[in-house]
Amino acid sequence: MRSDLAQPYGQDRLPRYTSYPTAPHFSPAIGEEDYRRWLKSISLQQPASMYLHVPFCRSMCWYCGCHSSVTKREDPIANYAAGLRTEAGLVAETIGQRLPISHIHFGGGTPTIMSPEMFADLVGALRYAYFVLPDAEIAVEIDPRTLTEQMTKALGYCGVNRASLGVQSFDPAVQRAINRMQSFEQTAASVARLRHLGIKRINFDLLYGLPLQTVDSCLDTVAKCIELRPDRFSVFGYAHVPSFKRHQRKIADDALPGSIKRHLQSETIAEALLDAGYVRIGLDHFALPDDNLAIARQDGRLKRNFQGYTDDSADTLIGLGASAIGRMPQGFIQNIVPTRDYLARIAEGRPAIAKGYRFTAEDRFRADIIERIMCDLAVDLSRISKVHGRDLKSAIVDRSRIERLIVDGAVTMIDDRLSISEGAEFLVRSVASAFDAHLASSAATHSRAV
Repeated sequence: MRSDLAQPYGQDRLPRYTSYPTAPHFSPAIGEEDYRRWLKSISLQQPASMYLHVPFCRSMCWYCGCHSSVTKREDPIANYAAGLRTEAGLVAETIGQRLPISHIHFGGGTPTIMSPEMFADLVGALRYAYFVLPDAEIAVEIDPRTLTEQMTKALGYCGVNRASLGVQSFDPAVQRAINRMQSFEQTAASVARLRHLGIKRINFDLLYGLPLQTVDSCLDTVAKCIELRPDRFSVFGYAHVPSFKRHQRKIADDALPGSIKRHLQSETIAEALLDAGYVRIGLDHFALPDDNLAIARQDGRLKRNFQGYTDDSADTLIGLGASAIGRMPQGFIQNIVPTRDYLARIAEGRPAIAKGYRFTAEDRFRADIIERIMCDLAVDLSRISKVHGRDLKSAIVDRSRIERLIVDGAVTMIDDRLSISEGAEFLVRSVASAFDAHLASSAATHSRAV
């Protein structure tokens, strides 16, 4: 690993490039009528994907960067679930026919905060309004601390076949510092119940760069996780943005590791997972060799979306719920963030759109380049320029950055093919940013590169 590169590049504020352009460039200029037109133009010849955002938790984790809030009551959750069912129906009615769906992802927040009955009703409403394919992947994000046996049974009954469990760290000192006490035993019990009910595709989410976190505690956490043998790992760097997420102010800045320590934590986790037989997927995912992600990576079919890396090739993503982002062939759509405002708009029978973005030919060109860099750690600039009918010379926006990365040995450029060097994979966001024509106006809103 190239730890010498962590300091010079680690302080840069860069997107994670789960989309291009990124969310700071969405505008209220894209609204309800645009969304209606885009929905009506959807082709039914290809399946779409669906994301449902459930913005509630039982307690607030201080590291959280999601749109979520804490509730101890059931009424707000029931009202929100009813809103999701209504919005799903409104979107389907606008499309005009039952759209085939190949992937459904429940995110949050904590989707399993819904009662088993609420969740079953919601999935039933989706199956009624859309044609959920028999082999569709239905994934749910889970907090093992609150997953009940009855809810686990409901997940199995509803056809859920992938579960993503938040782990972050098993170090008690780190858990206290982030307000998330979660034992290994709780996590293992959740995994056992899920597998017993046939939900065998398991993802774990880990974080590095947390307060009081050390290389040794990262190693201990990943060793415990490997015992449970999930199919996939997502290993994210904690993004400390207290100016945007007020609860992050409870985390002391001086308790956070610097760029070099963050890098060491990240690479220590990566090496442990590789030694355990997992395959590295792009920037921050790892998968067993027979997992769909690993196969997609090998075949050159890997994609990137708002949940990270995926083998989902759908051009259309329907976003449902407060703050949810959808992707149409024409551009991005994002719903209103405040839950109350979202429900009020849905109750009026209107799309809950807050803003969006219409793609240009230039955006599609750059999105293609950036996705290949993020997924393959390499890109054939000549090929993509020809596909899009663009001038190869215009591809690189920040040529000085690329030249510096080449001098530092982080990337190579041979016959217009750019490749990230072994050991420098953690700089993939830095490489991708050199092709981002929008970055200059949004850098301050992003997290550190390392």
